[in-house]
Amino acid sequence: MFKPLSAELLTEFRALIGPEYVLTTAEETEPWTHDYTEDLRFQPEVVLKPANAADISAILRLCNEAGVPVTAAGGRTGLSGGMLAVHGGVILAMDRLNKILEIDERNLQASVEPAVITQVFQDAVAEKGLLYPVDPASRGSCFIGGNLAESSGGMRALKYGTTRDYVLDLEVVLPSGEIIHTGARTLKNATGYDLTRLMVGSEGTLGIITKGTFKLVPQPAFRKLMLAPFPKGEMACEAVSAIFRAGVIPSALEFMEKDAIDFAQNYLKEFPFDTSSVEAHLLIEVDGQDEMGVMGQAEKVFAVLEGFECGEILFADSPEEQARLWRIRRTIGEATRAGNVIKEEDTCVPRAELASLWKCVKETGKKYGLQAFCFGHAGDGNLHVHILRPKDGGQVWEEIARKAVREIFAYTIQLGGTLSGEHGIGWVQKEFMDIPFSPIELELMKGIKKVFDPKGILNPGKMFPA
Repeated sequence: MFKPLSAELLTEFRALIGPEYVLTTAEETEPWTHDYTEDLRFQPEVVLKPANAADISAILRLCNEAGVPVTAAGGRTGLSGGMLAVHGGVILAMDRLNKILEIDERNLQASVEPAVITQVFQDAVAEKGLLYPVDPASRGSCFIGGNLAESSGGMRALKYGTTRDYVLDLEVVLPSGEIIHTGARTLKNATGYDLTRLMVGSEGTLGIITKGTFKLVPQPAFRKLMLAPFPKGEMACEAVSAIFRAGVIPSALEFMEKDAIDFAQNYLKEFPFDTSSVEAHLLIEVDGQDEMGVMGQAEKVFAVLEGFECGEILFADSPEEQARLWRIRRTIGEATRAGNVIKEEDTCVPRAELASLWKCVKETGKKYGLQAFCFGHAGDGNLHVHILRPKDGGQVWEEIARKAVREIFAYTIQLGGTLSGEHGIGWVQKEFMDIPFSPIELELMKGIKKVFDPKGILNPGKMFPA
């Protein structure tokens, strides 16, 4: 349904942004054929590297007129195939839009371009005593634009919220080439439809984000980190909601099953965790501005954990020890993918249902003869499920794994959950969208897509089942 690139269009691209920013050979475009999703590869016809919103506006206008598909690409750390050029066409590489435009200390706000690396942004505002709390495991390489596209959450979402909760205004280029602003730099805004929240999490299917204005919060002065081992994973899951019922809101609360930790420790050659007689660990952080208050929260957590068959709890007091524990947690995904092909799901349920979801994953894996294990942001009910392909796996494995995933997703919805907490739907999850949504709900979403993108050129083939 899309037209191939013409020589004339390539000539226009070169004249517009410079020939050095128009990549056409297989060798030049190879880095944009894939992200972190399984072992999938799709070849774009061209990779363009625009410098600003005006460049993007001109490119989209040309592609819209010619009927050529356009897919935006950032740090390429996605896990749902959101930036894969499944219909060829143009990859819009956002690398050159990488400036922190302003840090407004008076109003606790900052404006950035989409190719700013998340950790670079965090470090820049931290120097001024401020915090951008959205904290995905890939923060050292993922782009702010990708975080916006997927509404990323990460380790500290349970206390501070996800990307969507920090965006005040976006500059967006529509497929027609028009440039719009979606909000305002105010903390309250009841003026018209909320286009900002609609755009965040839309996976590049409605427009191309070229600037974002974010709210910030003061950097907490004190943090306490605890590592709690459990002989049974079910008990670790049950302890999660009990912590909140005790009146504590941790800044992070991570669940790590034994297999997940073992992958990370073997990959890093570091061993701060003893998993010999432990089925799961909880990594729990509390923070705040008052040291005694933070200590009081930690003591409450300790008291709760004692009622759930918890083993000896480690308090990581030094920054070095805390960093070591966090390094293990942040490395799990990378370690599992090293040398393996995996199905990586992103289920999210009400936190009191975590134990039921975890049992479902383990039972489903056993039913189909698959190695399936979990880790993730237990504090907000978000479990990442890894299903490993056997070394001799092929098409049969693919079919079996998809059956298992469908069963896990169906049970997730029964528990009041959702298919994705932060990774998005993209290419690999779209076939399961019939589980949470009725035909009329899907048609409403497709209608929104058509209003923004009548010709369907933006990131086609994503989010909706065929």
